[in-house]
Amino acid sequence: MPDSKRTTPSRRSDATRAAILHAARERFAADGYERATIRTIARDADIDPSMVMRYYGSKEGLFAAAVAVDLKLPDLDPLPRDEVGSALVTHFLAMWEENEVLTALLRVGATSQAGAERMQGIFRDQLLPVARQVCPDPEQVPVRAALTSTQLLGLALTRYVLRLPPTVALSRQEIVAWLAPTVQRYLTAPHP
Repeated sequence: MPDSKRTTPSRRSDATRAAILHAARERFAADGYERATIRTIARDADIDPSMVMRYYGSKEGLFAAAVAVDLKLPDLDPLPRDEVGSALVTHFLAMWEENEVLTALLRVGATSQAGAERMQGIFRDQLLPVARQVCPDPEQVPVRAALTSTQLLGLALTRYVLRLPPTVALSRQEIVAWLAPTVQRYLTAPHP
């Protein structure tokens, strides 16, 4: 059997999965978790709904796959301590502006339990370890990481979801100048 015949079903399967995930991301972002349905996602992907179930098992499984997020947070150890806030804000701005999945996740996280749990997992698995690198008191890591999240998620909500004109109008440099000192303080300042 020629190699091309053996790989064709796999390529078709990969293309189908990619189409499903693309449609799911757009639908979850537009409609939220509760209103998005397997049927509409399948229609958007131009496939039968049974294929969505075959590949992802359930709406929850599809959501988890569609919003698999690696924040690719920088290693803060080599940075001078007073540059941590600036590095994180700069990184998050780049991530939000280049990744539609994060906007979908924020919308769904604010409106559904499944989305909230997904965001909590990202916080626990990705943000807490970064905060541990720089926090002066290990017992304060969860609180400091949570406070940092309030700033970053608040920015994302107002800039990318609600699209408040003053927030949208800010340049990246202006956002870093305003937000970095607060993030820096949350992560590295002595306990108030």
